Amino acid sequence: MNTIHIAGLGAGDINQLPLGIYRLLQSSNRIYTRTMDHPVLEELKNEIAIAGSFDEMYMQHSRFEDVYEEIAEFLIKEAASGDVVYTVPGHPMVAEKTVQILLEESKRNSFQVRVAGGQSFLDATFASLNIDPIDGFQMVDALTLKRGELQFTQHIVLCQVYDQMVASEVKLTLMEELPFDYEVYIVTAAGSRQEEILKVPLYELDRVSAVSNLTSLYIPPVQDEKLLYHRFDAFRDIIASLRGPGGCPWDQKQTFQSLKKYLIEECYELLDAIESEDIDHMIEEMGDVLLQVVLQAQIGEDEGLFSIDEVIRSISEKMVRRHPHVFGDIEADTAEEVLVNWEEIKKAEGKTAPESLLDSVPGALPALSKAYQIQKKAAKAGFDWDKVEDAWLKVKEEILEFEEELKQNPGEDNKALLKEFGDVLFALVNIGRFLQIEPEEALSSTNQKFTSRFKYIEKKAKENGEVLEELTLEKMDTYWDEAKGLE
Repeated sequence: MNTIHIAGLGAGDINQLPLGIYRLLQSSNRIYTRTMDHPVLEELKNEIAIAGSFDEMYMQHSRFEDVYEEIAEFLIKEAASGDVVYTVPGHPMVAEKTVQILLEESKRNSFQVRVAGGQSFLDATFASLNIDPIDGFQMVDALTLKRGELQFTQHIVLCQVYDQMVASEVKLTLMEELPFDYEVYIVTAAGSRQEEILKVPLYELDRVSAVSNLTSLYIPPVQDEKLLYHRFDAFRDIIASLRGPGGCPWDQKQTFQSLKKYLIEECYELLDAIESEDIDHMIEEMGDVLLQVVLQAQIGEDEGLFSIDEVIRSISEKMVRRHPHVFGDIEADTAEEVLVNWEEIKKAEGKTAPESLLDSVPGALPALSKAYQIQKKAAKAGFDWDKVEDAWLKVKEEILEFEEELKQNPGEDNKALLKEFGDVLFALVNIGRFLQIEPEEALSSTNQKFTSRFKYIEKKAKENGEVLEELTLEKMDTYWDEAKGLE
């Protein structure tokens, strides 16, 4: 069985090259190298014969994955006629995708792979930076860097920072997590005579010329925990500390029940911020709502019932399961089709059906929203008007009944009048449902509009030295119209 020998050239100059690999290179006349841009090959150019390199392939493809696949395919074909040697920088088992492809393909093809390891760039990097990976270490490919995977409390080395373009992408990703002037280290040819270590603020990462195929980026562990306050794990730890030993007495005594009113209040305050289109206020109020969710989950964890991990896992699974048009092979081109699929999936999940369709409407909803949801549930069963004009007739009918009751008994304690007024509101909610207007949202908008205009009346009265309560209705209407003109 023919063999592909994979030889690691080390991270730097020839001093890092093991004797066994040197002899392997000298004894072979079928040597292919991933790149000629390596100090060892420059020093051995008069001692070994290189049959070919794959540098040009990088120019022929826009994706590195395609380059690696083509290299592996070429080597497999060459191995069909005899043993070949394939050299890579560093150690073959560290950050070498082509090696992983060849190892996988060897399980299904008639060739074998033998790895001869050179010194990894990691060994030299640890020594040059005087860091011990036992303190916590993470190595990430700069070409596939994802923001959420980095653990900033550990030593982080980003490999394959080939050029300014990669450095720029890395910088933009890191600046979403770290201050723009956070100090990082550009490490090139670690452990060799050409070693260069440059400490720079993050924003200068892609402005440095000393970036090559031998370059890695070292990010020291974050010591100031405030820099990580934007991360969910940091927030979770804060809440756990508040509930834990030596924490806050108020937080420690809270229960699921005691926090219900705060959750409702915070949701309404968020809705108010959204209605006001006040972005800063929205950020603050979303944080308050998130606090309530995480605090409830922490109580669940403290009592051994559940944790926030289970909450997130549950909603993640649900979102994937109920969006097969995104994560599966179901098609849904409109929002209406999505909702139809959603309801069908809910049925297929085998949830216990309530005794009544209306039992699934949350009892704690405000009355207007509850009326809206009740009508939606009833409509799904076919209990609905055919068109909005019929619903309008119902509104007019309820208004007439209200007026008739008011004429017959205008007393303040008239419970029948209260019910008739409720019927009018319920019928108007139905009109909103036909027009896809959520009544709570609509009334909140009007409340805010009225409040804004009335405050303008108060402001104008104060500016003009007038007593608000002594203004005529006509004067107030004048100010009201002025307020409308400013909107």
